[in-house]
Amino acid sequence: MTRRTHTDVSRRTYLKLTGGSAAVGLTGVAGCLGDGGSATTITPGTAPGFPPFEMRQDGELVGYDIDLLEAVVAETDYEIGEWATFEFEGLIPALTQNEEIDVIAAAMTINEERRQTIAFSDPYWESDQAILVREGGDFQPSGWSDFEGTRVGAQSGTTGANQVETNLVDEGIISSDSFSTYGSYVLAVEDLANGNIDAVVVDNPVAETFAANRDVTIAFVEETGEQFGFGIRQNESELQSALNDGLQTVRDDGTYQEITNTWFGQE
Repeated sequence: MTRRTHTDVSRRTYLKLTGGSAAVGLTGVAGCLGDGGSATTITPGTAPGFPPFEMRQDGELVGYDIDLLEAVVAETDYEIGEWATFEFEGLIPALTQNEEIDVIAAAMTINEERRQTIAFSDPYWESDQAILVREGGDFQPSGWSDFEGTRVGAQSGTTGANQVETNLVDEGIISSDSFSTYGSYVLAVEDLANGNIDAVVVDNPVAETFAANRDVTIAFVEETGEQFGFGIRQNESELQSALNDGLQTVRDDGTYQEITNTWFGQE
């Protein structure tokens, strides 16, 4: 699909992030894929603090991934159970080691490293990485070479963190001590706004949401062309096929576009 390049604030005033925080800890029930009954219940997991994909609003878990997965599962023979929430790095262990969840819906990039551990649905979103800085601040980079002597943040385990490691730390532009990782991008952007770090590297649509609601702005975008997919355990082809079929159905009947319009605005 065509990635949205702007944020319609007037349509989404509920995306105000003041007071937002990462929701950590299991809130749902244990994964129950394979239990009997008329319909198999699957427990979804996510990592709040990544607006507009997943976040807490007035104590309620909301976001694009929440709405999309629920719509997709509604088109299958499965039923969706209560959502469980973790920090982002805890999602794959919760899926594969503890089997507390059956599917990850957390704007997770499909890559070969993760494919060694989990499987994915077909892609449902494309994204690049954006560099957030303080609006009106002295640091307004146009490329990675401008980062010497700065402090940079990203959420642990994300593509943004990998971009910092690859383009800045490994290249010797900044030291590892100048790179801060966070359990949530909400916390990273708070540190940026408060002057504790100079930049945050985050997925572009998330950066646009922060820029619309905080005193931060996008300095430049690194084109990574990554794709998001729903994560599942390997060798669960039946669930994978069901999710792919459900995703295609919501694309075909207009539900996908309605959900996208709700969270990202119309072009």
